[in-house]
Formats: sequence, structure tokens, C-alpha cells
Amino acid sequence: MKKGDLMPTSNILAGDIGGTKTILALVEAGNDEIAFNHLARYESGAYSSLEEIIEEFLAFLSLDRSKTVASFGIAGAVKDGRCRTTNLPWTVDEKSVASALSLRKVGLVNDFTAIIWGIPFLNDSDKLILNEGKKEKNGPIAVLGAGTGLGEGAAFYSQAGGGYEVISSEGGHATFSPTSDEEIGLLKYLMGKLGHVSFERLLSGQGLVNIFNYLKETSAHGANDSIITEMKNNDPAAVIAKHAVEGNDLLAEKALHIFLSLYGSEAGNVALKFLPYGGLYIAGGIAAKIAVRFKERTFLEAFLNKGRMADLLRRIPVGVVLREEVGLMGAAVRGREMMKKL
Repeated sequence: MKKGDLMPTSNILAGDIGGTKTILALVEAGNDEIAFNHLARYESGAYSSLEEIIEEFLAFLSLDRSKTVASFGIAGAVKDGRCRTTNLPWTVDEKSVASALSLRKVGLVNDFTAIIWGIPFLNDSDKLILNEGKKEKNGPIAVLGAGTGLGEGAAFYSQAGGGYEVISSEGGHATFSPTSDEEIGLLKYLMGKLGHVSFERLLSGQGLVNIFNYLKETSAHGANDSIITEMKNNDPAAVIAKHAVEGNDLLAEKALHIFLSLYGSEAGNVALKFLPYGGLYIAGGIAAKIAVRFKERTFLEAFLNKGRMADLLRRIPVGVVLREEVGLMGAAVRGREMMKKL
């Protein structure tokens, strides 16, 4: 996908479908910019299907569904227009959604594919630069991001196509490999509970909770009763992150430190695999919320901790995506392409 002359339209429905939240909007796009009308957010787990969310969204709009194209980035592997979501009990099928909602056409892509398509439309204020590197025009791009799960993807510039071609990935489910005695202990702890331990089991909202619970059960300090009570009544990962950023709970701070170190280590793995001299971007729901902590040394030190490859990694630009709607922007770009081909 590439920037182009985007024709203004209200007949494109874009969506970013995640395990925790779903964002829907009608698209207004033009002159290399994308804007959204009627943007709405939904708690994904509160609905039995994607169709139910879309129906609720469209019910209040005067829209000719027979002329409407819908484009969704969705958290899970998409094959032949079908996705069985990883962290929701949904199976989403393009043709079934189109038929159920009387839409002209529906397209599904992996959510991190949509994020990659959205990156060229980000402004400087939408990114927090962690490593300037030496950015190459049209160089490969890589993205990873922790949220409900851990997404990863990459893209390479195609001279023939005049834009980026995306390689989808389920790399977040690759096996976790520890690099210290503490991480070995964490691996053994989770192996006893889960069997196979992927990076997603550590780099996600639940992953931060897993790290905290490991420390709680193995640390001499234990956990404060107040934070345990708060975790029972609220999103536990959000509680841990909040107290860690505020610096008022030692166990939460330690958990976030390990989380950021593992994040940097896996970012370095992704960088070595794809050599993204066009930029490595940290996206996902967690990064923007704890962006201030990414500026500390923990993440970048772990990113560069690749032995004789450290100098190579210093050349790779690294940034945190601060704009939540980047995946929605990419879905909108795909929707534009779908509309052109009809």
C-alpha cells in the first residue's frame, strides 16, 4: 500500500478488531490524509460476534449498505477471507459478514498488516523516537506490539507495485527464549502452568500479569494487599502498569522492568530477521500508555544486546506509535483500494 489521492467517501467502513476493543468508523480521506466520521469504540468481549457490533454501529446511520465497502484489521491469522480470532471466541468470514449486514464487500486482513499500511500516514507527533538510526527511504519496515496479544509483521517496498508489500506473521507465538537466570526462572514458572511458553505469554496484558505473579510468588518482599485488591476489581495489567509508572509499588516496578527488557529483546530479534532500515515501530495498546518508560535505558539496552550484531542494530530507526487509530487508518487505506477495484 502507498499514499495516494484518496477520494473523499463515506461509503467505506473501517474497523480495527482487537481482543479487548473494537474501533469502527466511516472514512473521509483525501490528499494523503485520513479522517474518520462517527468513530466509536466497543468492548469486544461484550459481544457474541463482530456482526453484532457492526449492526449496532450502523443502526444509527443513514447509509446505503449496498454501496458500502467494509475493511477490517483483525487480531488473528486471516486465510481465504476467514479468521478464527486468537483471543475471542469468534470466527469471522468476509462473505458471511457481507451477507448478514447487506454490505457490498467486506475485506479482512491481520491487524498488524493494517498497522503497517497505516504507518505512512502518521505525523511526527504520532511517534516517539527511541533510536534515530539511519533511516533508508523505501527500506523494509517492521512492527511489533503488545496488547491483548503480541502482534508482529513486516513489509518490503515493491518497485513494481510502487508501494509496500506486507508479510503477515504470527511471530508473537514463537517460543520464548530467556537470556538471564531471572528469565530462566520465569520460563520454568510458566512452563509449569502452560507447557509451551511463547513470547505472547510475556509480552501482552496477561503477560505483564504473569510476570507480576511470578515475582509475587518468588520474591521475598511479596505484594501489597492494596494492589492485589485493586487488581481483582479492575484490569490487572492496567493496575500494574499504573503503579509501576507512578513508582509507588516495588513489585509492579520490577514487573514492568522485566516486561520492557523482554520487549526490547524481542524487538531486537524482529530487527535481526527483517533488517527494517525503513523503521521498526512499537505499536499495540500497551506501548502508548507506558511510552515514558520506553525512553529509559531498559528497552534499548535489551534491543541492542545482540553481541556482535549490536552495531548493526544501532543503524535501525526505532519508534513507539502513539496514535491508537493507526490500525484503523491502515484498514481505511485497504478499503480505498477495495473500492477502486469494484
